[in-house]
Amino acid sequence: MKKKQKKLYKKEHKKETLPHLLGRYIAMLIGATMAAASIELFLVPNAIIDGGIIGVSLILDYLTELPFGLLLVAINLPFLFFGYKYIGRNFFLSSIFSIVALALVEIPMHKFEPFVDDPLLATVFGGLLLGAGVGIVIRNGGALDGTEILGILLSRKLPFSVGEFVMFTNIFIFSWAGFVLGWQQAMYSILTYYIASKTIDAVIQGLNDTKSVFIVSDEFEELGSAINDRLGRSVTKLHGKGGYNENEKDVIYLVVTRLEISKLKQVVHDIDPKAFLTIMSTQEVHGGTFKAPIH
Repeated sequence: MKKKQKKLYKKEHKKETLPHLLGRYIAMLIGATMAAASIELFLVPNAIIDGGIIGVSLILDYLTELPFGLLLVAINLPFLFFGYKYIGRNFFLSSIFSIVALALVEIPMHKFEPFVDDPLLATVFGGLLLGAGVGIVIRNGGALDGTEILGILLSRKLPFSVGEFVMFTNIFIFSWAGFVLGWQQAMYSILTYYIASKTIDAVIQGLNDTKSVFIVSDEFEELGSAINDRLGRSVTKLHGKGGYNENEKDVIYLVVTRLEISKLKQVVHDIDPKAFLTIMSTQEVHGGTFKAPIH
């Protein structure tokens, strides 16, 4: 028996197949190209920047006239090397590839004429294109900005979260942009960063707005059947206990789309108007029978 148990612990994880690896790197190249197009054809001609290391590189490019791609690689590399043991080898290699790809693709784009010369149009569409490109890179296991990596490292030593560190860093970067590029351009840059960040979220998480729902009801059996019949959603029954009177309760858990929330509420109200519902946003949903159609 001991020998069999040892064999079980030695079981190795499957390695990434070559087609999947190539597919990831091609996707990251496409994402880096989209980011480069946004920077060269929308943002730089209109003196607009993004946040993070990309923003710092753009400001230094404006001040020193050093190549943006060289600055991007040089500033990002220390963060990637210092964070190597925390982010892993695959993420490190994917990020190096994506950053170098952005730097190289950006060079020939100097020859192209700016796509728009209206700052507002450049902000909106440049932000969308940049966010889509960065999102594709992140979704395939890489990164174009070392700010969050630095945030992960410093959050282990300082009483700040990664999100707080990124926010403080960008406040400094956009303030610096205000002095260098002008405050109007700094405000356009903040808007670009906001649009890009929302686009990144949409690309990474997908366009399906899903909700997790917990339902506490004495009619859990009938509710489970009704939800399955009328919404086409399977449910999971969890066993719980009330904290006040310690009565045992069965809790229903399920995931629905935003468009199904109203119908779910109606189903629950029809069966048990006193049922307790908790509805929460979810990041991603995979597997199971979630793709079942709405009835």
